[in-house]
Amino acid sequence: MGNFDQVFVTRQLPGPALDRLRRTCEVRVWPGPLPPDRDSLLREVAGCDGLLTLLTDRVDAELMDAAGDGLRVISNYAVGYNNIDLSAAAARGLSVGNTPDVLTDATADLAVTLLLAAGRRIREASDEVRQGQWKTWDPGGWLGVEPAGKTLGIVGMGRIGEAVAERMVGGWQMNLLYTARSAKPEIDRRLDGQMVELEELMARSDFISVHVALNEQTHHLIDAKALSLVRPDTVLVNTARGEVIDQEALADALQQNRLRGVGLDVTTPEPLPPSHRLVELPGVIIVPHIGSATTRSRYAMTEIAVDNLLAGLRGEPLRCAVPLEG
Repeated sequence: MGNFDQVFVTRQLPGPALDRLRRTCEVRVWPGPLPPDRDSLLREVAGCDGLLTLLTDRVDAELMDAAGDGLRVISNYAVGYNNIDLSAAAARGLSVGNTPDVLTDATADLAVTLLLAAGRRIREASDEVRQGQWKTWDPGGWLGVEPAGKTLGIVGMGRIGEAVAERMVGGWQMNLLYTARSAKPEIDRRLDGQMVELEELMARSDFISVHVALNEQTHHLIDAKALSLVRPDTVLVNTARGEVIDQEALADALQQNRLRGVGLDVTTPEPLPPSHRLVELPGVIIVPHIGSATTRSRYAMTEIAVDNLLAGLRGEPLRCAVPLEG
């Protein structure tokens, strides 16, 4: 790798790793607080050997071709890579990387935070204070639900789902149900878990946390039918991808008092318009996709993204490579 490799980074990233990239490459970083629009993105990638992208950037065949024949690697600053056309990357012989594992604990902590906050109606109670409506201590006011001894349903028992289960089962002795592509004997033994079908999980769980990857099978996995199975005191949290839940069906369920509370770190679209009915419905906490938003996790993501980019430019195996489709 020479000193003249051209790299475009679609956002300013936290941590010192971009300085390491600048020591060996000509680096351009998009300066704005918002992602580059499509025309700007197509213009900025021209002549690039490497791209460091975010989930907000659509990296398709058009963008790859706009970069030119010198493009060798795309490093995505995220665990997911739904924004990248992997078939187009494979057809052009490109390497693609992501940043897995380092955000497991941060995302699991946020999921637990949302489960507890939605269950205890924290948003509504806090709004009462901010709006000057808090008059006195009320014995019957803002009654929530406690997790101790209740049933936790993990939709998608991967690394993050397991980390959430460890926290909730270990901390509150919850009963554990989960969905997965295959049984998890070690989790069954250690956390007394039980793998079930989604329908059973929705019907039996008091607290539900969603952690599946987004694909054709999981798009709107939590739909009107699934939501019809829950009990009225159920708390539902999503820190996976917004498209996993049918948001209109979710809003309907809330308006019909078929859920106790909802916590969303992810929505579709992002940002969710303030006019969307989920924003104002009682019992809903929405935060702006902050699952990995700790200094430790975000700095580590930048390090991995830069490692992936530099390895791809050298023609070496990426630290965290995404398997490409043919």
